[in-house]
Amino acid sequence: MFELAFLGAFFFSTVRLTSSQESGYRHSAVLDANGKYRMKWKFDDRTVTFELEVETTGYVGFGLSSNGAMALSDIVIGGVFNGRPYLQDYFADPSRKVHRDSDQSYRLEYGRENITHTVLAFSRDLSTCDPNDKEISASTVRVIWAYHEEDVGPAGPMYHGVNRGRKSLRLLNPGSSAAAPPGAAYFDLQNAHVPVPSRDTTYWCQIFKIPEVKKKHHIIRIEPLIQRGHENLVHHILLYQCNSSLGESDLRVGHECYHPNMPDSFTTCETVVFAWAIGGEGFSYPSHVGLSIGTSIDPVFVLMEVHYDNPTLQQGLLDSSGLRLFYTPKLRQYDAGVIETGVWVSLYHMLPPGMQDYLSEGHCTRECLKESLEEEMPSGIRVFAVLLHAHLAGRAIRTRHFRDYEEMKPLAYDNEFDFNFQEFLPLSEERLLLPGDNLITECRYNTKDRANMTWGGLSTRDEMCLSYLLYYPRINLARCESLPEIDRQLKFIGVKAIQQPVTTWPFVIKSPKKYSNLTFTEAMDKFRWSKKRGKAFNDVVLRLPMNVRCSKWGQDEWSIQGMTVPPPEVPRDSKPTTSLCSPRRRASSSSTSSSFSSSPSSSSPLSVMTALLSCCLLFSAHLWSSL
Repeated sequence: MFELAFLGAFFFSTVRLTSSQESGYRHSAVLDANGKYRMKWKFDDRTVTFELEVETTGYVGFGLSSNGAMALSDIVIGGVFNGRPYLQDYFADPSRKVHRDSDQSYRLEYGRENITHTVLAFSRDLSTCDPNDKEISASTVRVIWAYHEEDVGPAGPMYHGVNRGRKSLRLLNPGSSAAAPPGAAYFDLQNAHVPVPSRDTTYWCQIFKIPEVKKKHHIIRIEPLIQRGHENLVHHILLYQCNSSLGESDLRVGHECYHPNMPDSFTTCETVVFAWAIGGEGFSYPSHVGLSIGTSIDPVFVLMEVHYDNPTLQQGLLDSSGLRLFYTPKLRQYDAGVIETGVWVSLYHMLPPGMQDYLSEGHCTRECLKESLEEEMPSGIRVFAVLLHAHLAGRAIRTRHFRDYEEMKPLAYDNEFDFNFQEFLPLSEERLLLPGDNLITECRYNTKDRANMTWGGLSTRDEMCLSYLLYYPRINLARCESLPEIDRQLKFIGVKAIQQPVTTWPFVIKSPKKYSNLTFTEAMDKFRWSKKRGKAFNDVVLRLPMNVRCSKWGQDEWSIQGMTVPPPEVPRDSKPTTSLCSPRRRASSSSTSSSFSSSPSSSSPLSVMTALLSCCLLFSAHLWSSL
């Protein structure tokens, strides 16, 4: 009886299920490795509804977190007790202590259980104006989960033990999950037992030949083939188009990329055809677009570049990961292309240490888009998906779009970027790029815990700031990027002259004496950085003239390539999204009526049990504390 009274503090439901209530879930994910915790969800422009199916007859926990940790997470716990579903809204404070939320934003829809599983459905507004709730947007969210074999008891939820975890998802932009049509033809580009070195970062390249087809075909879907157990080892895979004059002798010869002894054939592979990154799943092209193979300008030979991330320096690793490409002779209306935009990967892209928020910008300039589009496609191209790419210091990325110096809606953004979850984001509406438009890939980094400079480079401890644009119809533009000039970056730390002629890389400083005979990277590290100096350096870099990269397929270039242009004057404090909640509404949200029941009087048994629940949870810091 006491347990029944205790459970009165929860929102119970006696809703009877109908087929319509359980229909309409367009998205799904398995949250654990063993398939015991499954989630479905659907959403509109105001609300999101979740259905959890968990292999337990006890309580089910579900939460939203900015970083995957318990602290400051938005939590809901529920289950089915004696045939009656229950649900309650909680939040965790900075110390990971769990509190009942005075504003119950989650609404119980239905619940049921059998002898093995619990099914629980609930909904909430995307923006609740409750400061203890996490606003749901198109950015990445870390879903945290837990369950227990027992229902919630008088002392609160029992510790879940190992039955917990987290998974990054984009709830409002969940990617392209459509499977290939049944019986669709496919081919695999797959490494065979690559010996992964016992070092931090390795880029492995191998050339493959696309299967011969007698007429034009379209690739309609691409899926990663990641060797089981290597999900964290394989960081990304890039596919490049190579020179069609290569021969059979160039195939099946794997070697480290960007290595002095790599085969010469690797240098002919310049144009990105497809990109996959860690955490991403398969990508299906829109029904009117496909990646062309079989014509004279299509890939015959491709180079597959695999980035292995091995920070623990494991030994004896052999990897056989790759890609599976589905194709069809049933042609679609348009051929797809890829443009790499952002910051040209180089040591000239540098981030000072100790910075909570450092901003880099990579420009796809008006000049590059004007020259290439006016010649290739004056009516413009349409972007339908974007992959945002950075490394470990990345915290947020957005691709800004300008026309006639006026800013439009961002092409894509992720305010809670997750290094371990990067995939193409399908746009809800295709975006037209016209001659004279310009794009800015904007990356925010956190180097607070780093003692030395972070450099633009290939390692995951280095940084990148890139946006890969999938678009149609295909034009001869492979890269549209920029890089701030180096002279004034060096002048900021007091460099006066470099040794001439330049015979080494990184080049060497001549004066002043304190930097003499140091490489410019060593000089940058020697400078005594502070937060104030880092902020001043950031302000300088954002206003520096920039070198333009505007390249065609292969090794050809547009005439603007290599020129120096000033950056456009743009506001840097604008936000990609605007909350519907004013500070005043947020401050007063806790006084609004509860969404799950009327507030009981202070003397009622229900209020006593609710107080007991809150007290128990306040001091139960162990709840989900291992997350």
